[in-house]
Amino acid sequence: MDIRKEKFNSWREYSNVTASTNPWSQVYKLVTGKTRSNSAMTTLRKPDGSETSNIQETMNVMLDYLITEDREEDTLHHKNIRKTIEEPIKTSDDEEFSHYEIKQTIESFNVKKGPGIDGITGRIYQ
Repeated sequence: MDIRKEKFNSWREYSNVTASTNPWSQVYKLVTGKTRSNSAMTTLRKPDGSETSNIQETMNVMLDYLITEDREEDTLHHKNIRKTIEEPIKTSDDEEFSHYEIKQTIESFNVKKGPGIDGITGRIYQ
């Protein structure tokens, strides 16, 4: 009985302190089931079987796996493919944007909307 009473008192104290500063705080999220778990990947298994120990090492392992370098055993065909994909594609249909087209596009931005992923609003562009 004492444990239940202490749990209740602890929850009440936590709720009162947290809710007094922000009514949509962690307490509200817990009660309504709207808490989010942090799903950031922090470790990977390296080729030697060990795991990475920090985010920098994790990123290096990912980059080493995803971006490969030319190897001696690669054929000329493979090296040419890698060289080709690094060059921009130019076709006869490619045309430069005119100053008028750029100006019209920027003027069409709604300055009352919030910023996009880049954090830049339409007002800043204008």
